[in-house]
Amino acid sequence: MDAASGFRMEQSRTLLGPWRWVTIACAAICAMAGIVVLAVPGAAAWDGVALLFGIAVIGASLLFVLGTREDPAENARQIAEAAAASHIAWAITHNDGAVAACNEAYRSLVNVNPTEAPPPPELAFRTESATALYRLTRSAAARQAREESIALTSGPQFIASVRPLKSGGTAWWFLPAVPEHNPRPSLEVPSSFGPAPLLKDAPVGIATVSAEGHIREHNGAFAAFFGQSDVSGRAIGELVGSSDRDPVDDLLAGTPALPNGPIEIRAAAKPESAAELYVRPMDSAGERRVSLYLIDVSELKKLEAKFSQAQKMQAVGQLAGGVAHDFNNLLTVIIGNSELLLMRHQAGDPSFRDINDIRQTAIRAANLVRQLLAFSRQQTLQPRVVDLGVMLHEVGELLRRLLPEAIALKIETGKSLWPVYVDEAQLNNALINLVVNARDAMQKGGAVVLRAGNRTVREAAIVAAGTMPAGDYLRVEVSDTGIGIPSENIEKIFDPFFTTKPVGEGTGLGLATVYGIVKQTGGFVGVESEVGKGTTFCIYLPRHYGEIEAREPPVPARDITGQETILLVEDEDAVRSFAARALKQRGYEVMEATGGDQALDIMKKRANDIDLLITDVVMPNMDGPTLVRAVREMKPDIQVIYMSGYAEEAFRRHDEKAEDLHFLPKPFGLKQLAIKVKDVLSSAPPH
Repeated sequence: MDAASGFRMEQSRTLLGPWRWVTIACAAICAMAGIVVLAVPGAAAWDGVALLFGIAVIGASLLFVLGTREDPAENARQIAEAAAASHIAWAITHNDGAVAACNEAYRSLVNVNPTEAPPPPELAFRTESATALYRLTRSAAARQAREESIALTSGPQFIASVRPLKSGGTAWWFLPAVPEHNPRPSLEVPSSFGPAPLLKDAPVGIATVSAEGHIREHNGAFAAFFGQSDVSGRAIGELVGSSDRDPVDDLLAGTPALPNGPIEIRAAAKPESAAELYVRPMDSAGERRVSLYLIDVSELKKLEAKFSQAQKMQAVGQLAGGVAHDFNNLLTVIIGNSELLLMRHQAGDPSFRDINDIRQTAIRAANLVRQLLAFSRQQTLQPRVVDLGVMLHEVGELLRRLLPEAIALKIETGKSLWPVYVDEAQLNNALINLVVNARDAMQKGGAVVLRAGNRTVREAAIVAAGTMPAGDYLRVEVSDTGIGIPSENIEKIFDPFFTTKPVGEGTGLGLATVYGIVKQTGGFVGVESEVGKGTTFCIYLPRHYGEIEAREPPVPARDITGQETILLVEDEDAVRSFAARALKQRGYEVMEATGGDQALDIMKKRANDIDLLITDVVMPNMDGPTLVRAVREMKPDIQVIYMSGYAEEAFRRHDEKAEDLHFLPKPFGLKQLAIKVKDVLSSAPPH
């Protein structure tokens, strides 16, 4: 059954439906009323005449409505005749989902011969994108327009879209249409697309082009991509970017075989846009013409760039995390032994300055490693619920000392800011990095504005390299009036080690650190910039539904010596040697083990004497969490301190019972080690 026959059958079903019986009933009533009036005029009088007249009017009105009622199938038939030769596969479905009509391209796409009834689109394809087809079917049922990318299990991919028809039913579009091994229909497109609303309103651009490259007919989507309302008569080469003109001209120059695949083009008026252009030859009387099919892929290209950026940053972050672990072991040795040496050399000693320089340089290196961990989102956080308005005003005093007199600092906070759950020190670090960058961008002076306010995001949005879901956020802006960021650098600014500053004036880790801190906090960071006018960084922090925590008062100086027995387990000899010496100087008895097996041997002999276990997390043969579980089978109440160059979360994820364990991040010095040991032995809560 062909498309036209299908429409004629549908039309006959409509005219022979329930309205036929209503029409017959009205005609019978009119006939009987007429007989009464004519046979017994005295009895009927004027009431009968009025009744007859009223029934006649109703019947005539009903017949008029039926005679002029627009039929969806008739409308679809006109569309089918206008678009039957289109290369794009299409189908018309009833409200119940059944196919009312389709073209040969659709039959070829779903592998149905002309004698078979075509299946509905949601059942016609063996696809990896079943969810996408389900969404399209739901949209068709709800009479909503929608587009989806569909990938068949056999390999081809195409764009599928649904569009509700005003007269009822739904139009389905599929592009590209017919595989090469199937017969290709004519590509002739009706003039100006006037008789074919299906082509005129198609979600893809369609145009016909003469042999000289001038556009003859086009639909709205084609012109809209180039930022125009009408491009008739224009040369296609004038509309595309300069780098795309030669490839387009080659396709239109009458080459023997035009490629089946698309070429990517950009609009001259909108360089940020991108489209895939399909070119097909047309059968035209005495004139060589081609048809163009254009799919706007601008948003897809943006998503691809964001995804590539996210993958790159994840890979670099993993590398940075691994390198940071090894550096932290080395820095623990350098800082620790420098402090041991400083205890023997007073300030007047000739060696004091050299030793102190070594220590200070190692601390700077430790801060650099901490930035790497922040970027890779592997640093140890200590979050709490805070009032960001109070925090911004407090950090403002520090920021003013970082800015010269020629740069003004303004802090604007809204009322009743939502609380956020953040590591205050890390967020301060992020804000300092942003303000320092703003300072460097305003060599001649200007203003930096810190602004905070509540923001409800209604729909998911792409921010930097991630997608921010809808929800309630606290938005923090850091704006400057500096030189701005060129568009070619916007995509790179969060990359580690990327910097436009001269050699020696920047590490390129400032914005990478900001990115890592915000992401590990669960937030999002984006940037808006205009060259010559300034830059605004926007940080979105998820709203926390809870009470703001009171700040703990500073801990006064106290005695950090002791006499307890400690089992120290560390596979790095230099780290273990420093830590043992430092603890022994504080009065503790220390038993050393190079690994888990040796530590268990010591526990079997001295379990009753050992008060505290200090162990590295990552060790050969037996890691720290495994050792702790074995030790607690011998002595369940023993206190434990983990020390590691990795983040605290790295081992907590692998140890469900790690909540009651203490953590000492590397690198650490004498004082940090002694304070942690004293806190744990004094039964302080884990932190």
